[in-house]
Amino acid sequence: MQALDPIAFSAFGFDVRWYGILIASALLIGLFIGIKRAPKYGIDPDLVLDFFLYMTPAVVIGARLYYVIFNFSYYAANPTEILATWHGGLAIHGGIIAGVIVGYILCRVKKINFLSFTDMIIPGLPLGQAIGRWGNYFNQEAYGVQTDLPWAITVNDAVLGMIRVHPTFLYESIWNFCIFGFLFFYESKLKKVNGELFFVYLGLYSIGRFFIEGLRTDSLMFMGLRTAQLASLILVIVGFGGLVLLRKYPDRFKALPWKK
Repeated sequence: MQALDPIAFSAFGFDVRWYGILIASALLIGLFIGIKRAPKYGIDPDLVLDFFLYMTPAVVIGARLYYVIFNFSYYAANPTEILATWHGGLAIHGGIIAGVIVGYILCRVKKINFLSFTDMIIPGLPLGQAIGRWGNYFNQEAYGVQTDLPWAITVNDAVLGMIRVHPTFLYESIWNFCIFGFLFFYESKLKKVNGELFFVYLGLYSIGRFFIEGLRTDSLMFMGLRTAQLASLILVIVGFGGLVLLRKYPDRFKALPWKK
């Protein structure tokens, strides 16, 4: 696998990058899935559109802010790069946090059950991540350590030159596709109360991300530790811990402020 040109095409003096096309495609597919699933949860499809209109800029800001905060020394020295998202540098954990906040606020304002809303919208997230990760391939970023495995990709590393490395973007894309499929299986065979899909997603995604992050060479660091792995450990606990508590105390969850 060889890295391709990150620019898909140019029009009117502007370069349109594959990264942006893939992110936009992921958002549109997520919107489509949410609208199709809304009636099943008794939610007005128009509310899904409202959510995406508010969520899209919030997620980009949250993902970028998270990345900048944990790579502050670089951006303090290069402040003009802070807004250059086309160069990469969007942290999914920051985007998830922003998306959850926007969803919660919207549900409170519209008097919608937050747990029902999350289960309705969540399958589109891993699918969108699976698609969006290919933007890293075109940007030659988020790759892993060197390897001679048959599926290794060749990248032009700033220090080592042309090397063959683990395609960690591909590993995470495959893992997210698997989560996407499993969520529908879980929904039809195992789910008992609303909110479970949200917690299952958090737990499963974080398990995969923890191990895949260990292969990467460009991890954000915090006190000598990989921030993505720390966040993943926390979210594994939140995800599976929340699932257990939700099943054990469903009435208590229904009494929380997110109740419709």
